[in-house]
This record gives sequence, structure tokens and C-alpha cells, in this order.
Amino acid sequence: MLGRLNHVAIAVPDLAAAVALYRTTLGVEPSDPQALPEHGVTVAFVDVGNTKIEFLEPLGEDSPILGFLANYPAGGMHHLCYEVEDIIAARDHLTEQGARILGDGEPKIGAHGKPVLFLHPKDFNGTLIELEQV
Repeated sequence: MLGRLNHVAIAVPDLAAAVALYRTTLGVEPSDPQALPEHGVTVAFVDVGNTKIEFLEPLGEDSPILGFLANYPAGGMHHLCYEVEDIIAARDHLTEQGARILGDGEPKIGAHGKPVLFLHPKDFNGTLIELEQV
């Protein structure tokens, strides 16, 4: 069911500082920041060839990233994103297996313009999982 690892997401308190660190220290060129108000984040990506690194900065007072950063003020790994061929079939299979889908269970459009869902971290060894339809 799972395809390739699309990205590893890192929550950060300061997006500009995070991308500057990767640019100057690691020599990679991040994408331009993209505000995603429906997800409560501003994101930027670094393509490392076999996958991407996504930086998430809170956007707005209701950002889901604020709670994470309250626990980890310097930031940290937030989630893993895997590609799936059919997000509805993946969702249905996962719920049949007892996995919980966060939110209302319906896909939303993610940063790449494709449908995404998030799986409850308690069902996956404490790791928040995002599924993105390819």
C-alpha cells in the first residue's frame, strides 16, 4: 500500500532561520515559503534527491504546530509522509485495520496540491504519519 517516503517534516519556531541554516551549513536550496492557512502552517521544502525535508512554522493562533513547539521549543521531527496510489482506498483499508484518521477523515489538499490525510500517532509507534496521494 505504501509508496516511497515523500518527506520528513520538521516543526520549527522560525522558518527563515531554519532554511538559512540548511542553506549555509548544508549547502541546499530551500523552496520559497508557502502559507497553508487551512493547515495552520507555513512550509518550505528542501529536495535531497531521494526525498524532501519539509519545514513547518506555525501560522495563526490555532496552528496545530504550536502545541508541538510548546513541548519542543527548539523544534523537531514532526511527521513522516508516505505516498499512496489511492488515498480513499488507503483510508478505508487503514480504518478497517483499526487505525484512526485525524480530523473528519476526509482528505484535504496539502502543500503539493494533492490530497493528504494524517494518521493518529498512537496507532503508529508514536509517529504522526501523513499519506499523500500521488
